[in-house]
Amino acid sequence: MMDMPDMLCTRAKALMRKSNPDLSQAELSLIRALDLARHQGALGYELRAAIALARLWQRGDRRREAHDMLAPVYQRFTEGFQTRSLVAARGLLAELNPPRSRSFAAK
Repeated sequence: MMDMPDMLCTRAKALMRKSNPDLSQAELSLIRALDLARHQGALGYELRAAIALARLWQRGDRRREAHDMLAPVYQRFTEGFQTRSLVAARGLLAELNPPRSRSFAAK
């Protein structure tokens, strides 16, 4: 079923919105959605699953992991950079990107 990754993402979002969120099951659903989308060659679904998983990991203070998982998916796109998903991914990557250390030369 081609749209199964999207259904798994919807399930994960529902699990996160519960009064007592089940984040571990949400994470498993998103990982499954990501893997399934990759297997199907469905890059759009893969990106949406990666964004949702990155946001979950960001929430759990796993920023580096989130960035390192999302960046390669985003980089596979060659067009459509004004679409909602790619704009969201770009913004999230900017949030997740660790600040670069500045080196100041001693005077």
